[in-house]
Amino acid sequence: MAEPLRVVVTGAAGQIAYSLLYMVAKGDVFGPEQPIILHLLDIPVMMGVLEGVVMELADCALPFLRGVVPTDDPAVAFKDVSAAFLVGAMPRREGMERKDLLGANVKIFKVQGEALDKYAKKDVKVLVVGNPANTNALICSRYAPSIPRENFTAMTRLDQNRAQAQIAAKVGVPIQQVSNVIIWGNHSSTQFPDAAHASVTVNGQTLSAPEAVKDSAWLDTVFVPTVQKRGAAVIAARKMSSAMSAAKAASDHMRDWFLGTAPGRFVSMGVLSDGSYGAPKDVVFSFPVTTKNGKWEIVQGLTISDSARKSLDVTGKELEEERKEAIAVIEA
Repeated sequence: MAEPLRVVVTGAAGQIAYSLLYMVAKGDVFGPEQPIILHLLDIPVMMGVLEGVVMELADCALPFLRGVVPTDDPAVAFKDVSAAFLVGAMPRREGMERKDLLGANVKIFKVQGEALDKYAKKDVKVLVVGNPANTNALICSRYAPSIPRENFTAMTRLDQNRAQAQIAAKVGVPIQQVSNVIIWGNHSSTQFPDAAHASVTVNGQTLSAPEAVKDSAWLDTVFVPTVQKRGAAVIAARKMSSAMSAAKAASDHMRDWFLGTAPGRFVSMGVLSDGSYGAPKDVVFSFPVTTKNGKWEIVQGLTISDSARKSLDVTGKELEEERKEAIAVIEA
């Protein structure tokens, strides 16, 4: 039997964690044979709610959940963890821009970076879900100098899943028959959802997504903005931000990172940019990646059209501006 893996989820009494904890504890993420000890971090005022979550986890009677550690102390939460879902952050509310979030949230991620540096395992894999996720991941890694920078990632899998769902619905195929849709750049409305390299299996035949969709105007004028603005659309309808779909995406991201991507498949992850595809360096930028043995690698050699190039430049510029603002906030 494998040793239990210690996994921390921050914002553990919140909406996203409510769906995520069940997925992690039942084996969707780290494999069905991997015992888990969950560390649940939230702020002191949420400890009563967290107690209810702990009761529910017990009542799920999950065979591989070996322990639950609820706490409001980062020293306890991050102790010896191998995986960290950094979900806790001030949520975006209707009418709020990402910039409003930045000021509040980068300070949280500085503190969490310091705690990871001090208490977590040195090979911990960190997924930042709390927005602005890309810049929070960058700040978090800066304050955890003893952990490799490539171990800090930001979630753009939700955008990838949204994009995949839009194409599957348009073509009229099951979701698993659409692969390799890419999200470039920032998890914001400047992201570039790219179907040019995606494949769709229709009646046993594999086509490129543009061939399967047969509607280039739809790809440019409906598909791209729908994916870019889906988060805002969910908030408008639900009066709260995406939770169930965000939890599913977080579990997909971490599962692929730990267990590897299937041959010929790639996924989108916000990772530290090395300048591939002309993206700015030293920002956390979403690229297509493959994963193997717990390491991610950017897929190279994809053709970028002129219009795609412009979109990549816009989202890259936004990430550079966010980085500048975040550093100003922290150093103020």
